Amino acid sequence: MRNRYLDLLRAAATVRVVVYHLTGWTALTVVFPAMSVMFALAGSLMAASLDRFGVWAVERRLRRLLPSLWVLGLLIAVPAMLIAGTPFDVHLLLWGFPLVNPEATGWWMQSLSHTWYLRDFLWFVLLSPLLLPAFRKFPVITVVVPYLALAVLEIADLSVPAVPHDLALYGGAWLLGFAHHDGHLRRLGRKRLFTLAAALAVPAAAWVLTHPGPRGYDLNDIPLGNALWSAAFILVALGLSPMVREHRVLTVLNARALTIYLWHIPVIVAVTQVGEAHGLPVAGWVGISWRAVVVAVLLGVALAVVGWVEDLSAGRRPALVPGRKTAAPVPASPGPVPVSPPPGVGVRSADALSAGRHEKVAATRA
Repeated sequence: MRNRYLDLLRAAATVRVVVYHLTGWTALTVVFPAMSVMFALAGSLMAASLDRFGVWAVERRLRRLLPSLWVLGLLIAVPAMLIAGTPFDVHLLLWGFPLVNPEATGWWMQSLSHTWYLRDFLWFVLLSPLLLPAFRKFPVITVVVPYLALAVLEIADLSVPAVPHDLALYGGAWLLGFAHHDGHLRRLGRKRLFTLAAALAVPAAAWVLTHPGPRGYDLNDIPLGNALWSAAFILVALGLSPMVREHRVLTVLNARALTIYLWHIPVIVAVTQVGEAHGLPVAGWVGISWRAVVVAVLLGVALAVVGWVEDLSAGRRPALVPGRKTAAPVPASPGPVPVSPPPGVGVRSADALSAGRHEKVAATRA
């Protein structure tokens, strides 16, 4: 049975990401650490898929993840970069399977900067068949390891490639998703859950306040504070799990979450650059307001044009608007109504019919 509360969290995280990139409000990273929440939700769903399909869950996740990326990367971005004069490089083919950052040039460097999420997601999916058994054997140790690794990297100021750094940064969130799926968070009880969350939130806040980044207290610039604060948030958010009723908006946002994520940055960058080129305000309430309207309209167009790819990837029938209920079929016109004979005339009671069937079955088995 589908968990509508998880759908609500994913929808809220998707909207929060778009609003953050549109406005740049750093407070949003503290109020709702959306990226870590998205990794935690994905970890929970991946554990469920592994339990149901075994190692084939990896293929199923890749099949749902990659086609939407191929549409934007291989069919649009790469040809556009080549037409603009970018020399062909084999690294461009990484847009087909981005184990490391694919190459981007020109306008696409900024417009595709958010695809790191898909790179990290891909790694977590590939590692999950190994991570899940390790987690189930040593749950506490497995969850703690990425946080300890990140603490060492940050405190010692070590420079490592992006992939291992992000595996340490978001690995704890992914594993907390495992914990949610296996029921560990529910079994903690509210008192211990909130106590553990507070034990993580206090050092997280202390670290953030004493280690501000170039944008102040934006958690995206403070990895260790981000990881600890996000862990506290995830414990509470996934540990409570209230009942949520199905809603059409949740259905649409979840069925198009990947398309929204992939296309919102190119749309925001294009709208902002066009506004700046024509002398329109792009900051402040006026600039944010008009850009929000235009971005929403253009995102709607993008969803209509390429959103159906997510339906095909998930094995659903392509739809312009997901979740639309089809009209109930009109029943065929009834034929002549048979006239019931008088009681007791030519009619066998239900008991008699049932008894007759049992007699036939008994005779057959005998």
